[in-house]
Amino acid sequence: MDLATQPVTEKNRDAYYWRLLATAASFTLFGLGGLCLRLLIFPLLGCLPGDAQAHRLRARNTVSRCFWFFVRFMARSGVLTYDIQGAEKLGRPGQMIIANHPSLIDVVFLIGLVPHANCVVKKSLWENPFTRGPLRRTEYISNDGSMDMLDAAADALKNGQTLIIFPEGTRTHPGQPPAFHRGAAAIALRGAKILTPVIIKVSPTTLTKAEPWYRIPKRRVHFSFRVGADIDPQAFTAQGPPPQASRKLNDYLHTYFIKELAEDERSAP
Repeated sequence: MDLATQPVTEKNRDAYYWRLLATAASFTLFGLGGLCLRLLIFPLLGCLPGDAQAHRLRARNTVSRCFWFFVRFMARSGVLTYDIQGAEKLGRPGQMIIANHPSLIDVVFLIGLVPHANCVVKKSLWENPFTRGPLRRTEYISNDGSMDMLDAAADALKNGQTLIIFPEGTRTHPGQPPAFHRGAAAIALRGAKILTPVIIKVSPTTLTKAEPWYRIPKRRVHFSFRVGADIDPQAFTAQGPPPQASRKLNDYLHTYFIKELAEDERSAP
């Protein structure tokens, strides 16, 4: 698995119309891929032997490989470049991976990196014809804000699954710091053995909540993923009852990400 692309040179920064065409091709490929998984690939995989867990892992591995193929397609077609530091620390049993959410496709990167991972995804994706089929097969968790969602996420961690979650719940607004909801902290305290932060930076910004896919930046986008040091969620359980402990952990994570993102900005050339 390639964890970095070649650095962008001045010669290939522009190519605006080619990148616009390649971006359109990428989104078309993503949509057709989702339908193909739903109508063809998953029904065939469902015919293979194995229990429910084997079918779930097979579905997750399939989605992960498709996502990583999609990442490589975007990189090779000139839509983006990327570098990933610390990927070897991802994918451990009972590990909860938390990340900021600056762009639409950062979840594609993370699922592509961790083939067997579970993921908390937006409820609206379960109603999307291109994504609801794969979501059902992989048994990802719908972020509907209910107690059932918190229970399902905590139980997945207790059962040794790796869980990816974005504490913001939605994409970061450009120019603003991330704002974390306490649900992720509550899940970590209830079920995670390890809490691992992933700091994501996108330059220039693209595919934010306020930008349609066709509004591409004037130069090629670079995605940077940096896996931080593990955090022990149980260190916060002694700091009071569960609501107080989750608030303190959430405050810690919020401060941590703001600090790390600011340091990345200062160290950028």
